[in-house]
Amino acid sequence: MSQRFLAILGGLVILIGVVATSALFVVEQTQQALVLQLGEPKRVVKEPGLHVKIPFIQNVEYFELRVLDLDPPRQQVILVDQKRLDVDSYARFRITDPLQFYQSVGNEFGARQRLTAIVNSSLRRALGNATLADILSEKRQAIISQMTAEVNQSVERLGMRIVDVRVRRADYPEQTSQAIYNRMRSEREREAKEARAEGFELGQQIRADADRQRIVIVANAEREAQILRGEGDAEAINIYAEAFGRDREFFAFYRSMEAYREALGKDGTTMVLSPNSDFFRFFNDIRGGASGQGGMPAAR
Repeated sequence: MSQRFLAILGGLVILIGVVATSALFVVEQTQQALVLQLGEPKRVVKEPGLHVKIPFIQNVEYFELRVLDLDPPRQQVILVDQKRLDVDSYARFRITDPLQFYQSVGNEFGARQRLTAIVNSSLRRALGNATLADILSEKRQAIISQMTAEVNQSVERLGMRIVDVRVRRADYPEQTSQAIYNRMRSEREREAKEARAEGFELGQQIRADADRQRIVIVANAEREAQILRGEGDAEAINIYAEAFGRDREFFAFYRSMEAYREALGKDGTTMVLSPNSDFFRFFNDIRGGASGQGGMPAAR
């Protein structure tokens, strides 16, 4: 009898434990809950702690109370100036109405899909009215604020609220970047060619000016040399004339010595002249000359 009683008592305890487990649920501080009865929402629980529900008939769906992140895939946007950009954005959102959230999107997976479409659509509209200079200037914050307000208007009916929307990065597409690089490279090569051509032209001008200055300097030097030579020759002629006027015999002898030195002083020189030639008068005539005058000794 006692064993049967203990078995019945144990069964009742187990049944009470199962019923209590099914009837009680805990809401964490980072959660909010929606109580469903046979799939129909009954109430929303946002207060953390231990709560009661009808066992076996009601179930609980939990939703995050914290801010959630959304990382949409990169998309290509056409700006108002027809430039294309690959834009990488992200958003942060919070579930504000679990009941409306459950009825609209069901769970976080569905919410992320809907939010991605809404954020991308708002991003295309906002950047479609902006230029690249606007995105890179202080106007960027105004564009972001416009996007946040527009997205919030769209997600309010989904039981969510957008906390922040940001453009993480905006780049030219790969083909556009390559085209820009090629254009910049061509431009730099053109500038380099122009610089080399200008340098070559300047070098030619400098060389031409240097050649002109050299020609002028050489011409002036030659002119001065000619003047100096002319003055020297004139002075030499005056000296010779003065010497000739003082002693004609000595002058004739001196000039003949110079002629002998120029004619006979070189090796391998052969001259065929008559012994009675006037050229050898100082060798044949002790008096120095065909005229029989002079007091110079004859060379033997």
